[in-house]
Amino acid sequence: MLISNLPGGNLTQFGADSALVRPEQESRSAAPALLRYWAILKKWKWVVAGVVTGCVVLGLVVTLLMTRQYTAITRLEISREKQQVTAGESLESADASRDLEFYQTQYALLESPSLAQRVSRRLKLAANERFFEAHGESPEDGDVLEGAAGILTADQRAEREKQVQELLLEHLSVRPLRGSALIDVAYTSSSPDLSVQISDAWAQEFIATGMDRRFSSASAAREFLESRLANLRTRLEQSERTLVNYAAREGIVTIVTGGTAGDPEVERTLVSSDLDALNQSLAKAIADRVGAESRLRTGQLSFEALGNNAITALRQKRGEAAAEYARLSSQFEPGYPALDAVEKQLRALDAGIQREEGRVQATRTTVRSEEYGEASRRENTLRARVEDLKRQLEAQRRAGIQYNIYKRDVDTNRELYNGLLQRYKEIGVAGVGIANIAIVDLARTPDVPSSPNLPLNLALALLAGLILSGGTVFALEQIDEGIKDPGDVAKVLHEPLLGGVPDTEDEVGVATLEDPKSVLSEAYLSIWSNLAFSTDHGMPRTLAITSTRPAEGKSTSAIAIALAVARTGKRVVLVDGDMRSPSLNVLFGHENKRGLSNFLTGDDDWRSLLLNTNNSNLSLLAAGPKPPSAAELLSSSRLADLVQKLAAEFDTVIIDAPPVLGLADAPLLARQVEGCIYVAEVESAPIREIRASIARLKAVQANVLGLILTKLHKRSSTYGYGYGYGYGYGDEVEGKSASAPNP
Repeated sequence: MLISNLPGGNLTQFGADSALVRPEQESRSAAPALLRYWAILKKWKWVVAGVVTGCVVLGLVVTLLMTRQYTAITRLEISREKQQVTAGESLESADASRDLEFYQTQYALLESPSLAQRVSRRLKLAANERFFEAHGESPEDGDVLEGAAGILTADQRAEREKQVQELLLEHLSVRPLRGSALIDVAYTSSSPDLSVQISDAWAQEFIATGMDRRFSSASAAREFLESRLANLRTRLEQSERTLVNYAAREGIVTIVTGGTAGDPEVERTLVSSDLDALNQSLAKAIADRVGAESRLRTGQLSFEALGNNAITALRQKRGEAAAEYARLSSQFEPGYPALDAVEKQLRALDAGIQREEGRVQATRTTVRSEEYGEASRRENTLRARVEDLKRQLEAQRRAGIQYNIYKRDVDTNRELYNGLLQRYKEIGVAGVGIANIAIVDLARTPDVPSSPNLPLNLALALLAGLILSGGTVFALEQIDEGIKDPGDVAKVLHEPLLGGVPDTEDEVGVATLEDPKSVLSEAYLSIWSNLAFSTDHGMPRTLAITSTRPAEGKSTSAIAIALAVARTGKRVVLVDGDMRSPSLNVLFGHENKRGLSNFLTGDDDWRSLLLNTNNSNLSLLAAGPKPPSAAELLSSSRLADLVQKLAAEFDTVIIDAPPVLGLADAPLLARQVEGCIYVAEVESAPIREIRASIARLKAVQANVLGLILTKLHKRSSTYGYGYGYGYGYGDEVEGKSASAPNP
């Protein structure tokens, strides 16, 4: 091949690097996703612009027609801790208000239907027609009133109450201030004054609801404690009665001692106390008896054992008199009357003492015997009494087991009763405290409407337009089943891509294709270069060019490839195989009097049927007169004979075949040639039709060499095709995007 001598400059660029593009090569050279999306956006730019503009205009109109709304805001402070006025404990645990769910609970309570009901009843909104007008609503009862006085029925009032609550909750918003205990309660309506009233009333009723809930909890607790106290009081009385009756029956008498801070309370029975006292007396009696016995045996006699009280008294009196005598003798001379009287008293006392000692001395033997006997009798009596008390105490101890059971029951009931009674007394004042919710700022009458917000609405309309346009473009792309970019040839059809042909605005003619500087010539020259590598011997000798539908550029492609081959110095014959709709003769300026149909019907002089063109190396065989049945003529053996004769005479035979779908002509022509080129217009015929057409060609053993994509728009340059042809001549066609129609 004399590639260096071809017109159009140095074409060594169509060497090995420009070889036939196979499916695996095309899949590796697929464009990035962002570029594909950009190409789709450019394709549907007017659709996107229309949808976005429509949404923005609609948002503007709706915003201007919307009723102005005013928002009033009341600010609350909700503290975690609530102060307690009384010393009584709260009904809730100390850590209850510190839970993570505390503020979420408060937010939910602020938006509760029960709070909306309280606000509605406080402001009497169900009977306020102005309230419904401010929200653009009408009462659901239809203003049907009962009687001439205009009083709502119970059902109508209930319906209005329900409607009011729904409107209140719908127009209320709770806005916590991040990082603080402050909450804004905002209410929105078309009336500024009404918004202020409802916002303030909402905050006040929320505080009142908290207080009511606290007192309700206290009331419920008091009722519960009252029932429990009554039950415990009955149980305590019954247990005390059982304890007293059992103690009386068993003769158990208890004595409580101590009970002070230093002396703890001790409970003892009377028998145990008596036994303790008698046991002490018995010990003393034993000691007295032992002492009397000792004195009786030793002969000694003590005044204490003999009852010497009289002698002791006399001795005491004498001592006193002696002391008096000594005092007087120090003051007076002997013979003083007072001193003599004391002296006489001393002598009398000494005489009395002597007489008493003598009497005692006389009776000491008798006294010792009587003393011992009395001590022995007293010891025996006490011992018998102690033994008797021991038996009683033992019996009481056995009975004390049951007694202690009854007593523990009494103590338990008394402790429970006293504890509940104390809690009952505290519960009445436990809920009295400073509320942990306070109003920081009351609502102010708004001067500026909060909605509609024109910039925000336009931004939302723009966003909606972008989303809607994106959905529309996606739907259009899904509906459009044609080939969208050259990468689909390899990925979807699994066929080689021979090249792409760009769109041009001007009408395409033979003169345009003959110009080697035109974009189309450069494009088809690249396609011819790829065809040179489609077989092991180079350019196929015989070719058929077909498409799925008419007007996809197959005739233009046939002429362009024929001219590209002819410019290399080879002789080419171009056959118009579309006898149903011939067009090549028109493009070359000839009449369609004789041609292919004449030879197929029996005219053997095929050379006389050839027509000349402006290129000496290119000849034309027109379609000839329209036959009654083109398929019958093409199915005869004369078609194969004609191809053989033309191939023997010319270097290349190119047949412009009819479209594949709906006709049998193209498969009949394709099986008679060495290779078949399939032409497909971008975004035209559905891929399923192209696939079916190629399958029909392969069913007759046709050799499909590859596909040519026609009418590539400038946006298709994203994928590496389109305006890369004709380097050095691109300025002549820059920006052109018209189609290249098939004549």
